[in-house]
Amino acid sequence: MKDFQYKSLPMNVIFGPGSVQNLSKVIRDLGLKRVLVLSTPLQKDLAQGISEELGELSAGVHAEAEMHVPIESAYRARAVASEVQADGYVAVGGGSTTGLGKALALEFGAPIVAVPTTYAGSEMTPIWGLTADGVKKTGRDPRVLPAAVIYDPELTRSLPVRISVTSGFNAIAHAVEALYAPDGSPIISQMAEEGVRALTSALPGIVSDPHSIEHRSEALYGAWLCGATLGATTMSLHHKLCHTLGGTFNLPHAETHTVILPYSLAYNAGAVPETIAALQRATGAKYPVKYLRELSLELGAPSSLRELGFTDADLELAVELATRNPYANPREVTPTGIRELLTAALNGDSPNF
Repeated sequence: MKDFQYKSLPMNVIFGPGSVQNLSKVIRDLGLKRVLVLSTPLQKDLAQGISEELGELSAGVHAEAEMHVPIESAYRARAVASEVQADGYVAVGGGSTTGLGKALALEFGAPIVAVPTTYAGSEMTPIWGLTADGVKKTGRDPRVLPAAVIYDPELTRSLPVRISVTSGFNAIAHAVEALYAPDGSPIISQMAEEGVRALTSALPGIVSDPHSIEHRSEALYGAWLCGATLGATTMSLHHKLCHTLGGTFNLPHAETHTVILPYSLAYNAGAVPETIAALQRATGAKYPVKYLRELSLELGAPSSLRELGFTDADLELAVELATRNPYANPREVTPTGIRELLTAALNGDSPNF
């Protein structure tokens, strides 16, 4: 066994159907008195209901979270948080809402309580992201790690099937990169493998029975594990590509992760035999790249970047940005290699390079 270090992230996790009923107690245990409830416009009603349940603990609702956290959106939220004198934030939703909460925590240092309604996994990481001038910048800061996370599978039952699928593959991508991260460990690898197993088992069940609490719970459990592995390791090529495609070309977050995953894994496969072996165990498939690609398509996910709005004219800029200051990666990142990868993903070609 190789030498390793493992640092557990300080966080209180409450998991189970109906666990959102613990929110008031969690807020009080953190010593908070006025929390601003955050959401996207689409989830404003849910956020409003949670705010009403919190009563005097709520300083109001700010339902303006946006994908990729544009800096202008962060400025507006910071102004609102200051105006209502919030001493903490409740992020209700997926990665966009959690990301906005992190932008507030980064500025003010107040704690976040995350209430995920998707499988994004952002709630388990100290990673923040802000998009300015068409470029998404990311970083790590312990201040943005939520102090508590409430995983209530009941809140994911209304998540549309198509979004459930791509959100789940987004989480799987976190685990895949954790398996070959330079700062991984046997503990993280076990979590990543189990997270992939749970999600690849649960997603077909969600497609066939969207309201099944059993499948929703299994998927949320997998997302928790996958998010935790992302929070504990260094991101690699897959996330660099998705940050480029999302921040510069405004492609939808989860869908982009879903499309790119088999291509980034195929690019690295020859350099990471232990990762391939772990994915074989997790999925029961001899060829994990092919399996993940075919499973996503069978479950109704998009098949190409072109479907998401990426074009031939965008290709060279994406190659240039993705190879500028590349993240750590097990295979050398070259313009030729990334051009081949993105061309295949653009057209939905088989990821066999």
